[in-house]
Amino acid sequence: MQANSDLNSLDYEVELVDAIAKIPAKSWNRLMADDNPFNQHEYLAALESSECVCTKTGWTPLHLLIKEVNTHCAKDTIVAVMPLYIKAHSYGEYVFDWAWADAFERHQLAYYPKLLSAVPFTPTTGKRLGIDKTKTQSEQHIIWQLVANTLTQCLSEYDFSSWHCLFLPKAQFEQLSQTNSLQRLSTQFHWFNRDYTDFDNFLATLSSRKRKDIKKERAKASRANLSFEFIEGPDITTELWQLFYACYQQTYAKRSGHYGYLNLVFFETLGTTLNDAVILLVVRDNEQRIVASALYFKSATHLYGRYWGALVDIDGLHFEACYYQGIEYCIDNSLQVFDAGAQGEHKVPRGFEPIATYSNHEIAHQEFRQAIHSFTLQEAENIKIYMQQLKQKLPYKSLD
Repeated sequence: MQANSDLNSLDYEVELVDAIAKIPAKSWNRLMADDNPFNQHEYLAALESSECVCTKTGWTPLHLLIKEVNTHCAKDTIVAVMPLYIKAHSYGEYVFDWAWADAFERHQLAYYPKLLSAVPFTPTTGKRLGIDKTKTQSEQHIIWQLVANTLTQCLSEYDFSSWHCLFLPKAQFEQLSQTNSLQRLSTQFHWFNRDYTDFDNFLATLSSRKRKDIKKERAKASRANLSFEFIEGPDITTELWQLFYACYQQTYAKRSGHYGYLNLVFFETLGTTLNDAVILLVVRDNEQRIVASALYFKSATHLYGRYWGALVDIDGLHFEACYYQGIEYCIDNSLQVFDAGAQGEHKVPRGFEPIATYSNHEIAHQEFRQAIHSFTLQEAENIKIYMQQLKQKLPYKSLD
């Protein structure tokens, strides 16, 4: 596919690639220019090389590249990249469109396959289009328009029902919205570090009742005589990965009836290729046996809580391992934001604040597009009201 521009006699050419390994890691990471670990080539490559992401699992890679074709130079330059997948279902996305799929099915229309730009199994806001930072605003606008045109063109040429771009930063959401795609608002809950000196300093900002509730909750884990240790990526051994994976599988099976989307090969690969961003929380009992673990990722500013599991049931352990230990890590390491995962208004009384998340969508079927557009408009109003109500329930004495 090609699209022409009249800027400096340069043409932009679109290419769709069926494996991220075919895209140079240096080019991808340079264009993403994003400290978010999930946008890194290494993370996406680990998903594919481990076969967690492949046609068999319903995620067929079809990454989008835009090249700048210079007639005076034999070599084309990649100026933009986007993670893109053909989806055969809606699992592992966390912006839920099951009702849309059901409506299509009731009318004997195929909702799958669809096109999706997201990080598989990872509901975290991050760039969905990496663009050469030397491009002017007008050039970037052309590239965004080209991306939207290409995705929409794919709907008719390859019989996809729709395309979806999930968890964009607000600026990219607004840029893509200029192409007249449908907009969708959702919410998550993040904890913000307001230069706390320690956990007690954080607790001092809460109301007396909420402060006591958290102390009581943390005391449950303390009474179980558990110890907690964060192990940085380079120090995570093969044995620790195996123990973590056993915890992950057991908890996933108990909660969901299956052993999780990710396999041991994926986690071990990250331990090698992205170990500077990986942190493993290990929980031991008083006999030094590992009874639970939680996998975190970090950037220069953020801590991301992603996967956890336990081999034994201990009251309060989930909140301690997945929330309070993460808060302490942020304070100790001067990280500004703790993203502990999707959904969960139970995080609000523990100091996590509702934040908006954004996605863009395009539907090929015009009557369904109109109906879904009406739905997303009403949904956005409901989400705004919901977020405002939750803000009133925050445990802080006051927030400026």
